[in-house]
Amino acid sequence: MTPSQAAEIEAKKTFEGFIKWVKVSFYWIMAILVILAWCNFGADTETGSQYNGEVYAPTNIGKTYD
Repeated sequence: MTPSQAAEIEAKKTFEGFIKWVKVSFYWIMAILVILAWCNFGADTETGSQYNGEVYAPTNIGKTYD
């Protein structure tokens, strides 16, 4: 076997391994994204918003103190 033939065989094995790794990584990432989407990406929807608009309400705009 010539060195170029051995290099070609090794390159094909390496490329196949790389493609396999990319596919497995892609499937894991997609699975994680589906799970996160199922859980609303961790958003707290059961307790409601903790935002209190009264704290930030502009109550003293337009008042004049004489």
